[in-house]
Formats: sequence, C-alpha cells, structure tokens
Amino acid sequence: MSALTGPVAAQPGFGESRPVYSYDRAIREAVWVDTGLDGDTDGRTDRVAVDIVRPHEPAQQGRRIPVIMDASPYYSCCGRGNESQKKTYDAQGRPVQFPLFYDNFFVPRGYATVLVDLAGTSRSDGCVDVGGRSDIRSAKAVVDWLNGRGRAYSTRTGGRPVTADWSDGSTGMIGKSWDGTIANGVAATGVKGLKTVVPIAAISSWYDYYFAKGAPLYEGGPDALAHRVESADAQRSCDAVQQRLVEGAPRSGDWTDLWAERDYVPDAGKVRASVLMVHGMQDLNVRTKHFGQWWDALARHGVERKIWLSQTGHVDPFDFRRADWVKTLHQWFDHYLMGYDNGIERTPMADVERAPDTWSTDARWPAPGTAATTLRPRDGTTPGVGVLGTEPAPQGTTETFTDDPRLSEADWAAHIDQPTPAKAGFRTGPLSAPLRLSGSGTVTVTATPTTSTAHLSAVLVDLGPDTIRDYAADGEGITTLDERTCWGAGTTGDTGCFRETAADTRKVAHSVFARGWADLGNHADPHQGRPLTPGKPYTITLDLTAADHVVPAGHRLALIVAGTDAGLIEPPPSRPRLTLDLARTSAELPLTGGAPALARATADASRHAGGTGAPLEGIAPPRSISHLPFGR
Repeated sequence: MSALTGPVAAQPGFGESRPVYSYDRAIREAVWVDTGLDGDTDGRTDRVAVDIVRPHEPAQQGRRIPVIMDASPYYSCCGRGNESQKKTYDAQGRPVQFPLFYDNFFVPRGYATVLVDLAGTSRSDGCVDVGGRSDIRSAKAVVDWLNGRGRAYSTRTGGRPVTADWSDGSTGMIGKSWDGTIANGVAATGVKGLKTVVPIAAISSWYDYYFAKGAPLYEGGPDALAHRVESADAQRSCDAVQQRLVEGAPRSGDWTDLWAERDYVPDAGKVRASVLMVHGMQDLNVRTKHFGQWWDALARHGVERKIWLSQTGHVDPFDFRRADWVKTLHQWFDHYLMGYDNGIERTPMADVERAPDTWSTDARWPAPGTAATTLRPRDGTTPGVGVLGTEPAPQGTTETFTDDPRLSEADWAAHIDQPTPAKAGFRTGPLSAPLRLSGSGTVTVTATPTTSTAHLSAVLVDLGPDTIRDYAADGEGITTLDERTCWGAGTTGDTGCFRETAADTRKVAHSVFARGWADLGNHADPHQGRPLTPGKPYTITLDLTAADHVVPAGHRLALIVAGTDAGLIEPPPSRPRLTLDLARTSAELPLTGGAPALARATADASRHAGGTGAPLEGIAPPRSISHLPFGR
C-alpha cells in the first residue's frame, strides 16, 4: 500500500494496512467534547478531555481516517498497562506519551488514536459516576463528535469550536477493566459509528462486580472507586454524586435503580458493533461471570464476536500472548474499521489457553455439543467425604458444615478427601476419559441454617497434578522481565517499547476452575434479601463463573459447597451451621458431549471414588478482596 492510495484501496482479499505514515510528524492535539450533562452543577455543560494522535499525511491530502479509542478514568491517577503508563504533555498541552502501544503501532498504519478522560477525571469536567450515565455519556459523546454529531472546543472553557473533519466516523473502542467496561456500555447504547469494541477483562453489570445474589464481593462500594480516580476539581464539587453512589448501593446487596442503570446486559440487542472479547479464566477481580453473561446475551442477538480465554488473572493479552495479540488486533481493526477482507471473521471463534502458553481453538464457543448436564452429590463410604455422579441421593440424606470465614476454596480443595467441619465435598473417581466443561453452570442447593443470615459458596475443582499459571501471585500469572521490545514507531517521549513478560507457573495437585456465591437470604429473589428463619430449609441457585476447562483422564472432578470463601466474599455477621439436603442439591454443568460424555468418563469412576486422605497442594489462597486492583 502506498501513502498516496492509503486505506481506501482495501479490496476483497487485499493485504493489510502498512506503516507508511510518519509517527514523529504525527498531529498531536487535545480538544474538549461537550457531553451535554452538568454533573458538577456549575451551570455549564461538562466537557471531557480528548487527546488525539493522528498521521499528518492523510490530513494534508484531505482524506479521512478511522479511530481507535480508549476511554479511561486512569490516565492521570493510576496509569495503564503492566508498566502503569500515564499521559504526558508538552508545554503547549499537546500529548507526548500515550500509554500502551496503540498509537505507536496503528498511527503509522493510517489510524487515529484517541484517548478520553472520563468525566470527573484528569483534565475533564464533571463527576465520576462509576459506570453510570456520566461515564457512558463521556465516551459516547466523543463517538458522536467523531461522526459529526457533537460539539468540541479547543479549550476546557471557552475556546473555538473544533470539528473532527479528519475522521471517517468508523470508531473502534478498546480497553481493559474499567476502560473495557465503558466500551461495553457505549456499545449497548447502539451509537452509530461504533463499528467494533474490544473489551478486555471488562464488567457487564456493576451489581455483579460488587455482589453475587446478595453476597458482598468487596468491602467498599462504587463511591470508594470514584474517590480513587476523580480529579481535584471533582473532589471539591461532586459531593452530591458521591452521596448518590452511597445511597444507591446499599451494603445489603439489594438491587436498586443505580444497579439497573449500570447493567448493560439487557441492552445487548442494541449492539451494532462487532465484539472481540478477552478474559482471564482466573480473574478474581472482574470475575468471569461478566464475560459469560455478556457473551450469551450477544449470542442471542446474533452479534458478530470472537473470544480469547487465558489462564491468567486480571491481565492484558499484550502481556500474556504479545505477538499473536498484536497480529490479531491488527487484522481485527483492519477488517472492521478499514474494510479489509482479510478473513479474520472466518477464523475460529475462540482461542483458549489449555496450559501456560499452549492454546487451542474452537469454531464456536461454548464448544459445539456442549449441553447442560446434571450431576448430583451423595454420601460416600467415608463419613463427610461424598461422591459426585448422576445417581440422586436417597431422601433424607444430609451433609453439614459450619461457616469458617478464615478458610478459602484453597483450604477446602486441599482436604477434599478428608472430613472437615467447614465444607461439604463430593468427587468422582478417576475419570476414564477427559471431560470438558465449556460455558456457564449453576449449583442448586437446599440448605437449613442455624442463624438468620448465611452465605454460600460452590466451587468446581480439578483433582489431579498440573502446571498452571500462578494466578494468585502478584503478577496474576505473568512475570515481568527486564528486556524490552518495541511495537511500532517511537519518539523520545513515547518509545513504543515495553518490558517483555513470561508465564509465571506453579505445579499443583488440584485447581479450582469455577466458582459461585450467594446470600441464602436471597433465595426467593436474587435482587432482594430477607432474614432467614433458623431451622427452616431454603433452596437457592448459585451462578457459577464461566469457564472452559478440561479435566483429564485419571483426574477427578469435585464439587464443594461451603460458607464464606475467604478472600473472595465477605462473611455474614454470624457463623451459621448449614445442613444440606443432598436429595435436593444438584449441579447443572456445561459438559461438552453432554450426558453421554459424562457416562463415558465416569464409567469406572464410581469404583474408585475414595481418596488418599492426605491434603492436596494447590494454588495459594487468593489475596484479600480489599487489595484487588480493579484497573491495573
């Protein structure tokens, strides 16, 4: 491709965008887009800061170009990426350093890179409302402006009007964590011109970030998150917004209008954009329920989509599969923003990491042939050590445990073959064939508490030796190296060079791969809790986090039901003893091959359901929920 013909030369089967434009001579500018809101109630509509890097050659030729956009609250407070990069500016206020590699790689290829400070952060007006109207409007207003439907100015107050006459309107939003969440939320508005979104480790419903059917997942609420990112101006003028965040997010875990406004899943039918989704299957920050329910909703509405699932925690694909990610992202944006017929939409729908740095692909996801299959717990030959299979437990069979907030899923799994007072564990014998679980499952339990409040946890465990990414370590599955490699062009102020990473691995004897939690008080309504009557049985269904995991032949599959999962949910005020009615307890799991595959894999397992009785060594307990960094 030549600089003269440029991206408009895209034809069926025609190549890719190439780095033919100068990065060091790129146009660097800042504008302020009017959101139409007055969140800080200062009597004028809020403007959000929009920093732009774009090639100067197309501008000189009067040609328009597409946009790659990342809207974030983190550009001044916390930074982006593995090295926590922040925006920097020259003396005239023009951007010098853009975090991440998007500008370095894509600007020479004919794209503009646009970074937006969400309302109430960095150089923007307004208030942070944590996924609500202001957050989404901040970014949507920029998409509108890029398509000629909005207003922008050369300064934060006053200034001359600025038009995006260099933009062809085709916009792709990308971002990790909060940034990716904004991409989901803007896509759910159906805004015209947003052609694709790339949400990485992103939220789909803010209620599900803070609660799981009433069980609190974090110690603080959205007001604490707003305080972390808001600008000094917002801290002085946004008390009313902060108070609404406190009042609208009660620690009871009840559903409110605040949560309804921040739930994007019901609006999946409005999404016009294609979606390239990325999530770590061991992300204990933005847990995998988020991608699972968003994916399922998009599928119901026929949205064009693709997914990468890694073994990491809350990690960007640039830091666990760098070269392949840059290649994939390049093809994705070329196709959906520039119109290249490069076949990316015809490649397999899903890439799944099976072992550290070992990937498989699927034409569809969840895997074809996957069906909800019922497994049932029953008592075993050893008291307190149960069996998992298809045969229901006899009526009247029970198992009891006492909530111990000091123990986590790691403690429970390590003692699966021993009777311990804080869990009820059930496992198959060694499988005679591999068993794959692909998608989202549920666990329904009937439990009788001894107190008026009780929390429940359910986890699925692969019992057998493996080498996995150490997702509970500080790097959440990666180690950052000293060596740097460069991805695109660079300048002194923005080199485009980043530290390399490697998989941080650990040998384990078992691994937890799906989890679910609930407050038993939400048994009648998932969005509203009520006090329990001690001694009365209640039935509730726990939603398991989405997963894609193969339990190998020779390993065992286990289901554990317990109380507080230390480090992942907060404990109730009391320590209840719970009695499970095993005849009314079951798991609906997404098994590839369904019931026949389960029958094959467990044909001889029932004869080998016993264990060694020795604790198993697994992954370390998760870090405290109060220290999970949402936006890293």
